[in-house]
Amino acid sequence: MFGLKERGTTVRTEILAGMTTFLTMAYIVVVNPAILEQAGMDFGAVFVATVFASVIGTLIMGLFANYPIAIAPGMGLNAYFAFSVVGQTGVRWETALGAVLVAGVIFLLLSVTPFREGLIRAIPESLKHGITAGIGLFIAFIGLKSAGVIVGDEVNLVGLGDMHEPMTLLSLAGLFVTLILMTLGVRGALFFGMVFTAFFGWVFDLFQLPDRWVTMPPSLAPTLGKAVVAIPDVFSQGLYAVIFAFLLVTLFDTTGTMIGVAEQAKLMKNGTFPRMRSALLADAVGMTAGAAMGTSPTSAYIESSSGVAAGGRTGLTAVVVSILLLLTLFFAPLVQAIAALPAITAPTLIIVGCFMLGGLKKVAWDDFDEAFPAFITMLSMPLTFSIATGIAFGFITYPLLKLVRGRFREIHPLMYLFMILFILQLAFLPE
Repeated sequence: MFGLKERGTTVRTEILAGMTTFLTMAYIVVVNPAILEQAGMDFGAVFVATVFASVIGTLIMGLFANYPIAIAPGMGLNAYFAFSVVGQTGVRWETALGAVLVAGVIFLLLSVTPFREGLIRAIPESLKHGITAGIGLFIAFIGLKSAGVIVGDEVNLVGLGDMHEPMTLLSLAGLFVTLILMTLGVRGALFFGMVFTAFFGWVFDLFQLPDRWVTMPPSLAPTLGKAVVAIPDVFSQGLYAVIFAFLLVTLFDTTGTMIGVAEQAKLMKNGTFPRMRSALLADAVGMTAGAAMGTSPTSAYIESSSGVAAGGRTGLTAVVVSILLLLTLFFAPLVQAIAALPAITAPTLIIVGCFMLGGLKKVAWDDFDEAFPAFITMLSMPLTFSIATGIAFGFITYPLLKLVRGRFREIHPLMYLFMILFILQLAFLPE
């Protein structure tokens, strides 16, 4: 079913890869409801909605698209939902969910048409490699920040953290152990590195196991269906800019992540990948179902690259992630304890970031109008803390430079369309 031999993998490798991806992204089932709770939503209901939306999207990705990519509510989009749409404008959270649902339906329609497939084919190769590398730098930056190696600085924006902090020391110890395992060629090195870090965190009293591991899931009732009822309010209040923002950011966040992970897994063929429409439908269905149940937009998860680095090459990895996500409904205290120790996942994110830079050798660095868009895409993702913003800079600069050189015929018409849309978004839409 998954073509394990064809892709050079085994059941054991896929299971370890799924566990690795799950551990690096498990924080979302706790963090997402904590953020949306600040918009007035019920924590328990959002927790269940987060899990269900993630499981639906990830299962479709695994079973129908056969890719090792996980789907879950996107960080950044949840903050935009809670603090900008609800917090600053005063829109009720039910109405904001309605806007997400409308965007999800549009996203779904775009996914069943040739539009999204055409968009992926329209993206130049140099930009695809720049997107992959940018995501690598982004997640490595997240890993260094989680480990406490990089901290905020009033003068320089970022600076070196306190190397004497116990959590930072534990993260560095986990990093070096994982690097040693990787160098020795140990299969599942990333997963075993996380196990080592968790064990020593427990030994040195930095990782507290909960008293109760098993609990019954909370009720979904407080948020279920609220988005559907609120759709008329979305249009009566004219939330078209909000719908467009959700749609555009989700479209490019998830498309960029899929390209990056597929490129890393060496699954890209002729600038695209097999079963693309099923893969694109996975996040669209997850977003639409998630809004109906009560959570912010879903996206393909950059943490999926940790599972690919652990050897995941098929949808079996995604199925394992789905099963583990479903179990979190009953093991919420344990997942919360794991999510509270960033040292467990930080080393993996740093190492995976390194793996994702390999495609840069394929960029034509001696051709400036090819090199600079890839460079600015790659650089701006970690510095703006946004995949979509990095893609926006690439989509703006690439066509402009080609126009200046008189090579405008090399550009797909969709690139010009999105160049204009991104300029409008950066200039006029709310952050």
